[in-house]
Amino acid sequence: MMRDLVGYGATPRLGVWPEGARVAVNFVINYEEGAENSVLNGDELSEGFLSDMVGAARHPGRAMAMESLYEYGSRAGFWRLHRLFTERKLPLTVFGVAAAMEQNPQAVEAMLKAGWEVASHGYRWIDYQYLPEELEAEHIAKAIAIHTRLTGSRPLGWYQGRTSPNTARLVAQEGGFVYDADSYADDVPYWDASHGKPQLIVPYSLDANDMKIVALNGFTEGEQFFRYLRDTYDQLAEEGGRMMSVGLHGRIAGRPGRARAVARFVDHVLADGRGWIATRLDIAQLWSAQNPFNGDRPLQGNPFAGEDA
Repeated sequence: MMRDLVGYGATPRLGVWPEGARVAVNFVINYEEGAENSVLNGDELSEGFLSDMVGAARHPGRAMAMESLYEYGSRAGFWRLHRLFTERKLPLTVFGVAAAMEQNPQAVEAMLKAGWEVASHGYRWIDYQYLPEELEAEHIAKAIAIHTRLTGSRPLGWYQGRTSPNTARLVAQEGGFVYDADSYADDVPYWDASHGKPQLIVPYSLDANDMKIVALNGFTEGEQFFRYLRDTYDQLAEEGGRMMSVGLHGRIAGRPGRARAVARFVDHVLADGRGWIATRLDIAQLWSAQNPFNGDRPLQGNPFAGEDA
């Protein structure tokens, strides 16, 4: 498989969002707690990734501090974010890891009651880079089965996150996903036909993401996070036709000081009026209707032609 380093080129195809919105904004809560690396889950080493213990060592036994940091996400942080968005009656997408959702039915019930899209974040929150292809395929099938049992319907969106070279092909060949979010390659969706069946890709973001708060090169406090989200939104709104993904985690953005930064940004978008806040599935379905698969040629053209876009 060849890499696509060209994409839409100098004149990208842009979205025409409802009610003249300039940018589609998708908030994502990554629900992973309980599915991370742990000897309790049969893993050889404890988790060392994406927590307030930046650069934590992985241990061959239980890492109690790390476990409690993850537990905060499901016990408290998720509910703080849940209140933030439900009080404003806003849609969002949950990237739900099946093994994590199994352990907290109350959270799953709250997601469904809020009318949120629950997409699949895989079966386990582990690194799939070197897992055998057969095992990863088995995990994808288990994720779909558990998700269907817990929510009443199969997931239509997919985001593994810690992917392998086989993930995109396995997801496309499974055939039931409206979109795959395992890409960071663009500001708008695009079609990928490199694995047989055309698969819509709705790219995600790791920069407008609270994971940067727990990274060595990231934000050190909420004001920086808010400013970066605001500037990203304002730039995309000026350009027109793009989408913005905002990635959140209960154990990170669900902490009190960080949740205030998220709330400030949400209120900025609401007050500004140029954003269409939507689920990822909403964006995927609208994009597919506006830009059906067109062979192996990317659809081009700028609906904002004549503007400073």
